[in-house]
Amino acid sequence: MTDVTSSKSARRPHHWRHDLIELAALFTAVVVADTIAKSIVKGPDGPYLLVFSAIALVATAGFHTWWARRHSHASHAPPPAPTVAAPAGPAPEEQQETGPVVPVETALWRMRTTVADTPGSLAALCTVLARLGVDILTLQTHPLADGTVDEFLLRAPADLSAHALSRETAAAGGRDTWTERADAHDLVDTPTRVLGLATRTALDAAELPLALRQLLGRCTLHTVPAVSLTGRPTGEHAPVEGVLEETVMRLRDPNGGTLIVERPYLPFTPTEFARARALVELDARLGPRLPRSQDVLTLPEGNEITVRRADQRDLPAARAMHDRCSARTLGLRYHGPVGDADRYLDHLLSPRFGRTLAVQTTSGRLVALGHLLWDGDETEVALMVEDDWQRRGIGSELLGRLVAMAEEAGCASVYAVTQSSNTGMVAAMRALSLPLDYQIEEGTLVITARLASAPRPAARPQHRETQQEQPHEGVRRAER
Repeated sequence: MTDVTSSKSARRPHHWRHDLIELAALFTAVVVADTIAKSIVKGPDGPYLLVFSAIALVATAGFHTWWARRHSHASHAPPPAPTVAAPAGPAPEEQQETGPVVPVETALWRMRTTVADTPGSLAALCTVLARLGVDILTLQTHPLADGTVDEFLLRAPADLSAHALSRETAAAGGRDTWTERADAHDLVDTPTRVLGLATRTALDAAELPLALRQLLGRCTLHTVPAVSLTGRPTGEHAPVEGVLEETVMRLRDPNGGTLIVERPYLPFTPTEFARARALVELDARLGPRLPRSQDVLTLPEGNEITVRRADQRDLPAARAMHDRCSARTLGLRYHGPVGDADRYLDHLLSPRFGRTLAVQTTSGRLVALGHLLWDGDETEVALMVEDDWQRRGIGSELLGRLVAMAEEAGCASVYAVTQSSNTGMVAAMRALSLPLDYQIEEGTLVITARLASAPRPAARPQHRETQQEQPHEGVRRAER
């Protein structure tokens, strides 16, 4: 150890001018005393009194100087610097033998566990994580009646398994532990993520189901309408404030009916319930809304069509298109009695069940519909093109856009239910250039396309209203 501050540097310089002034004052006092002695004391003891007075003054001045210097040093001297120890480390030979430090490969984990609501319970868990070499990136706490749910985003060594992480967490007092691999998107802090979901919901009513899934993690969302397709009441009426039942929450759908969110593997916390309810309330206050972007495309024969989003406000135009379609076209689309086709339209156009793309002519007539439907954890695509507008590339154009939407929403796959005789739908699915799985059940063909893991990059706008993917090769954009 070495002392950083030496004693010589800690001394203050001697102020000799200050002492000279004090001596001048001292001699002035002696002269005054001598004058008083000569004036008042006329006897022979006058010189002795003068000497004693001078000695007393000198002693007083000396004591005052010593006392002033002592307190000045004690009050104004800087505190001594702490003793700094030389950092311990390996000898130069050991450093050369060890070589450069190799970075440890890590992985991101999301972990949720419940700990007792007592002082030191969270500290004990953090101590165990530190011993495992785990770095805590974010932490959220959800207070409960009988404990606290702690939700972590962790950076852990790559060789640390989920089983080992759960076992050590349980040893530290955690219970009902759940772990899942995370990615870079989870690095966004919770307030920022919630605000982003609220913004997406405010711009598009069809974003509410996706926002709830991203907010609550892996969960299944079902929408039960107040009235069935046959016109009978379903009996589903959730209260305004909603209902929370451990792994199930029921929220009132602003469009009527009930939104049922289920997560079997992990109970919902009151905090999650409050966030979900706030998103649903935001959707209810804003009412029906859709993005205003649309694309104007040119067909090979020169006709222009417009591709845009659709919702329940397009129900009259969709029913009119049904009236113009043949029984065969309706049968290939709905796989059931043709007379019941109109009953499905209100359900299909609802933003609660997915997204709908509509194709209309320059006169405003609807000639095709494409649906992306949320079916629990799966996603269905469905198309219908009016007879007079088939075989022009419209179906392939719609399908490509729907698949791009599914990838953007984070779907792992999409499936289409059709018949083997529907060669147009089969050809459109093959044209996606994606891995396909085929399954035939009772004459019905189910084609599943596995989507790419990364979302497709958004295409650059071709004009001021265009915000979609490039059209099918049989369709080109109109130039303005």
